Amino acid sequence: MDFTLPEELRMLRDTVARFTREELLPLEKDVIRREAERGLTDAPLIDPEAEKALDKKAKEIGLYGIDVPEEYGGQNLGMLAKAVVAEELKTSITPWTLPPDSPNLFMLKETCKGDQIQKYFIPYANGEKKSAIAITEPGAGSDPAGMKTRAEYKNGKWVINGQKIFISNARKADFIIVMAVTDPAKGSRGGITAFLVDKGAKGMSIPTVLNTIGEHAPYGVFFDNVELSDDQVLGTVGNGFGPMQNRLGVRRMEIAARALGYARRCMDLMLPYAHERITFGKPLADRQAIQWWLADSFQEMEMVRLITWRLACKIDAGEANWRRDAAMVKLQGTEMITRVVDRAMQMFGGMGMTKDMPLEYMARACRVWRIYEGPSEVHRWFIARDLLRNGMPAN
Repeated sequence: MDFTLPEELRMLRDTVARFTREELLPLEKDVIRREAERGLTDAPLIDPEAEKALDKKAKEIGLYGIDVPEEYGGQNLGMLAKAVVAEELKTSITPWTLPPDSPNLFMLKETCKGDQIQKYFIPYANGEKKSAIAITEPGAGSDPAGMKTRAEYKNGKWVINGQKIFISNARKADFIIVMAVTDPAKGSRGGITAFLVDKGAKGMSIPTVLNTIGEHAPYGVFFDNVELSDDQVLGTVGNGFGPMQNRLGVRRMEIAARALGYARRCMDLMLPYAHERITFGKPLADRQAIQWWLADSFQEMEMVRLITWRLACKIDAGEANWRRDAAMVKLQGTEMITRVVDRAMQMFGGMGMTKDMPLEYMARACRVWRIYEGPSEVHRWFIARDLLRNGMPAN
């Protein structure tokens, strides 16, 4: 096995590292201030003009559309490239994501058909439109198969009624991928369908921002007799669950990569400080506790990176069955960064708790990662169930 990145991806990584250093790091103080001041609102953490400048700069230096198919103007570099880029970007706390957002791109590429390609996929791939996906419901968070939002076919129209919760980017989105039950008897095995709902659709309302820990500010979305035509069915009727699960798998890989970025930032802070900080006549670097924190953090990061890159390679190779791998990287990545950032805060003591450093922001921002896109407990359950049913995989 060759565990080195191809030259093309090493060059891409260097370009993103420079972009992060020159464009994202200088915005961090403003991001920390905005997050502290926004209170119970959804005020953006990046100044809108600054965000436009970031998008423009990313396009200028060739970072846009790295996993968009070439026939639609992208670079088609795949998931390994995306994992490398996500890690580099998250060495900064500035919450900017390289457009277009990969999970929805992956799902749309798999399911868009006919006029949907021109109306939704191409504008999304080019960065001209933003999207969101509405899956989670008040009574069906970690169990999407238990969703209650209904889509019924009446008089030649699909009519959607129900409620979604914790929906990221709902107010910013030009369209929302909405998951709804079309056949309650079949449930996840042929009874869930994806729909494309345009911004401002009659009967759809987004009245509620849910102020959660850290930078995450999702929304409640309500559907009251929202009427859709047949050409707003994404994919085929009843077959929305599989593409949705694949989409979740891509996001889980991204979250693991982001956790690696945060962990690297922690290590970049911890290593020099271990030499600089003198306590009781000796540098922290001489203390066994500090040495073990550094050693454990580094090893945990390396292990997460290996399984994350392996998952990315499986996706790029077109393998069909990688849900267990996605559960593993999400579980291990989010729990790894929880430990690493906690060690960093403990090492810096009182300063680690202040907003003069990025650590307390990181601790709150990454805490939600162990919940959304599936909590750790559900991923453990899924991995165990898969092993008990199918046995140990072949090496």
